[in-house]
Amino acid sequence: MTERSGQDGQGGGEGAAQQSGRRPEPGGGLLMGRPFGVPVYVSSSWFVIALIITLLFAPTFEKLFPQLEAWRYAVAFLFAVLLYLSVLVHELAHAVTALRFGLPVHRITIQFLGGVSEIDKPQTPGREFAVAAAGPALSLGLAGGFWGLGLALDVDSLTGRMVALLAVSNLMVAVFNLLPGLPLDGGRMLRAGVWGATKRPMAGTVAASWAGRVLAVAVLAAAVWWSRDDGTWTRIYTVVCGGLIAGFMWTGAVQSLRAEQLRERLPGLRARGLTRRAIPVAADLPLAEALRQAAEAGARALVVVDGNGRPIALVRESRVVNTPEQRRPWVAVGPLARDLLPGMRVAVDLAGEDLLAVLRATPASEYLVVEDDGSIYGVLARSDVEQAFLRMMRGAPAES
Repeated sequence: MTERSGQDGQGGGEGAAQQSGRRPEPGGGLLMGRPFGVPVYVSSSWFVIALIITLLFAPTFEKLFPQLEAWRYAVAFLFAVLLYLSVLVHELAHAVTALRFGLPVHRITIQFLGGVSEIDKPQTPGREFAVAAAGPALSLGLAGGFWGLGLALDVDSLTGRMVALLAVSNLMVAVFNLLPGLPLDGGRMLRAGVWGATKRPMAGTVAASWAGRVLAVAVLAAAVWWSRDDGTWTRIYTVVCGGLIAGFMWTGAVQSLRAEQLRERLPGLRARGLTRRAIPVAADLPLAEALRQAAEAGARALVVVDGNGRPIALVRESRVVNTPEQRRPWVAVGPLARDLLPGMRVAVDLAGEDLLAVLRATPASEYLVVEDDGSIYGVLARSDVEQAFLRMMRGAPAES
């Protein structure tokens, strides 16, 4: 699983809205399809692990089936594809369970260390537990299914060996993901349990985050210990893989805790407390006179209004700053303003994630903050929101 800003994600298989088609997506890899309406991407890092799996398993298939000759690489690559299809099914179990609870599922990404499902955080510990447990449960089901199929096949045949490998691989995916530490599925289940017992989401996240860090250290130590009697290249491979998995677990555990801390603080990010006082001005008013009137009123922003007093534009602070002082008596405020778009109106009582969502939907340097009756309350500068957000990240109050 992985964390989203202000949201939660589910990651499995070593972690737990676009049209279908194989095309690059910035930051998302190749879009492979939309099962159940969920975009599924394959990261470029998957091709690296697919190559590694192919090179590692090709000698094994050659030893067991000498007649394969050069085809051993194709068979080993087929195993890599089937393994990650199992990881995809694991992720889809998270996604489908979340969708049944009405939770938005933003994407699934298949990458080097498995898969990541980006899902909005469940609002109850029971739902969090159910969404987290769905992936390992299905992986265990796949392991049992492949094991049963393998019993009906000749274990010495190529198909039998492939099925046996898939049974063991799915069992390993399930067991690893059940380890009780973030960002693994078992960590989400632990968090849900502590959350349910204490009624405090933060208590669950703290417990599961520290458990995840302990597990990360244990994974690295185990990789070093297991590699002690191996050959040089096998030892290097084991330690490097162990280090990557441990690093993923440590980073995920820390990020999960930070995301929960930020989620708890987000309601403190309020439009009312961050809004600058503003005065209405006509478009043809000289900038020098507008700034004089603003100073007298103790205001820090200018709203351009029409003849009926209705706001039509916001004067950009950056353009005011870049206008030389000696030219300000001769420059009207109109050319320094940006027309007021519908998305640039912010309700004064917006806060937290709702406020950030409005700002993301319509990027601008300034926004008009209005009361419930539509009257002007002031101007919200994006820079003020960003600074308040950074203060929250450091644990300080949003308003200073």
